[in-house]
Amino acid sequence: MSPTHIPVMLNEAIDALSIEDGQWYIDATLGGGGHASAIIAAGGNVLGIEQDHASLTRTSAQLSVFNDHFKPVLGRFGSIKSLATDNGLQNVSGILMDLGYSSDQLDDSSIGMSFQQDALLDMRLSGELGVSAADLVNGLVLSELVHLFQEYGEVDRARRIALAIVEYRKIQPIKTTGQLRKIIEDVYGGHWADRIHPATKVFQALRIAVNDELGQLEKGLIQSVELLNEQGRLVVIGFHSLEDRMVKRFMLNNHELTPVKPFPMMPSEDEIARNSRSRSAKMRVAIKQT
Repeated sequence: MSPTHIPVMLNEAIDALSIEDGQWYIDATLGGGGHASAIIAAGGNVLGIEQDHASLTRTSAQLSVFNDHFKPVLGRFGSIKSLATDNGLQNVSGILMDLGYSSDQLDDSSIGMSFQQDALLDMRLSGELGVSAADLVNGLVLSELVHLFQEYGEVDRARRIALAIVEYRKIQPIKTTGQLRKIIEDVYGGHWADRIHPATKVFQALRIAVNDELGQLEKGLIQSVELLNEQGRLVVIGFHSLEDRMVKRFMLNNHELTPVKPFPMMPSEDEIARNSRSRSAKMRVAIKQT
C-alpha cells in the first residue's frame, strides 16, 4: 500500500465483503492498494483493476509479494466483465468499487486533479482519453459550461463562474489548476459561506466529464451483477450525491440484488478526524440473490 494513501472505510468495506478463504474478489478501483491488501490479509484473492498506468505500476510493485493471490490489470471498471474473464475469472465472491481517488493521484501534479496545488489542468487518468479538463474549459461555449457545472457538480453560481471563464480565456487560455482556482475565487470575492472551497464542485464536474465517471459507473454496476456468485457482495463507496443516487437506485431496482441496508454507511468521526478526505464517503452494500 502506498505510504501516503489512506483507504477510506477500510474495516467497514472488509466486513461488508464477508471474505471467504481462497475466494476471488475484484477491487475495481485499485488506487493505492489499501483495500486490496486488506482483502488478501483476510484470506481472499484479488483482481485489481486500475485505469491510471502510473498508479497501477506503483501499487503492483508493492503488492507483488502476494504472488498468486493478486492479479493487477490495466483498465476501467466499465469493462469489468471482460477484464475478469480475460484473467480467468467467470464469477467472483465480491466486488468493491471505491469511487474516490487515491492520495497519490490527487497529489500527482502531472494529472492535475486537485486545486490544492498549481499544475497542468489535465485530469485524464486513462491513456485512452483524449479530451483534457483544459480542453473543456477553453473549448465549451457558455451554455455548455453552465450545463456541465450544474449537471455534474451541482455548482452554486454556475453561470457566473462560466461567464468568468469565458471572459478570462479571451485574454489567455486557461492551462493550469491555479488559473481556474483564481477565477472561481474571484467570482466569490474571496469569501464564501460554505466551509467547502467553491472550486471543489467545479473540479468535481470536470473530473466526472473528462473521465466519464458516471458512464463507467453505470456499466460497471451492470456487469458486476453478472460476475457475482450467488450470495456475492457488491460494495460501493461513493463521494458525491450523483454517484450515491445512481448506486442507490441501481441496488433498489435490480431484481437480483438485495441491499443490506436501506441507507448508506458513513465514516466514523474518528476516521474523518484522521483523514479529512473521507468526510463525504457513503458506502452501500447489496447481496446477489438468484
